[in-house]
Amino acid sequence: MTCATLYDVPAPAKLNLFLHVVGRRADGYHLLQTAFRFIDLADTLDFERRPDGAIERAYDLPGVAPDDDLVVRAARALQQASGTSHGARIGLVKRIPQGGGLGGGSSDAATTLIALNRLWNTGLSRRELMALALPLGADVPVFVFGQPAFAQGVGEELAAVALPEAGYLVAQPDASVPTAAIFGAPDLTRDTKSVKIADFLAYPKAGFGKNDLEPVAFARYPEILRCSEWLKAQLQAPVRMSGSGACLFVEFATQAQALLAQQEITATMRVAANSTTRATCTTRSTAPEFRLIQACAGLAEHPLWHWIAS
Repeated sequence: MTCATLYDVPAPAKLNLFLHVVGRRADGYHLLQTAFRFIDLADTLDFERRPDGAIERAYDLPGVAPDDDLVVRAARALQQASGTSHGARIGLVKRIPQGGGLGGGSSDAATTLIALNRLWNTGLSRRELMALALPLGADVPVFVFGQPAFAQGVGEELAAVALPEAGYLVAQPDASVPTAAIFGAPDLTRDTKSVKIADFLAYPKAGFGKNDLEPVAFARYPEILRCSEWLKAQLQAPVRMSGSGACLFVEFATQAQALLAQQEITATMRVAANSTTRATCTTRSTAPEFRLIQACAGLAEHPLWHWIAS
């Protein structure tokens, strides 16, 4: 007898260790080069198999109608491709910030494809699931791919890369960024010189390259720039934006070091908040607003890597 439910299935966030816009296709899609890494900040989903073919959301996602929800769209795409008569009741607990550049919606969609492929016994391969993932969004395939990756094209050309152990301090400024607005900006750099995967592998860290979307996001959302500069001053370390923002991150050799940085930052913010007047705070101690500050571990692979027959 096969399992009829899956509980607490993880959908991890991603970081773009660098992100270059190297061109633009005639259809308007941007050509990118980037390196993806999964981290242990994750949403979780529950799946209950239904015999009637219905796809039901057991959660509310403010501002996202069911037909626009990537989770629902992913489930329907798998239904259509496999011809299954099964449906599902799907629960979702969000921990990855929306509008943060951490790929939360894309990861949720990929986990839905992987989990329902298992729950419905549809038996699609990793390559087949990746083909279903791409129309859902440029970042969805990498979560099905399941390994840290050097990506090219619109994000669909993926090559697995082995990355060293690392920890990350992830911080979300008090802002949410619509991806389409950043990519549609006339001042976005679209002609960064292409690099080779060997260039990245020679220095596979967040210090490689740049994020071409940062200047656009910083100009339109000054709070992101302020948070980036404040974190840089506090930690004396490079700060990078993930994806189209708003989340920022700092890379450390270990998660333990990232946790120490989190403790230092939160202590500094507490001191600033407890000051009798903000005027008495120095520039170094006056903290901007953050929605999230969390130490995360870089993952060697997606938690569901072994759920798919490659």
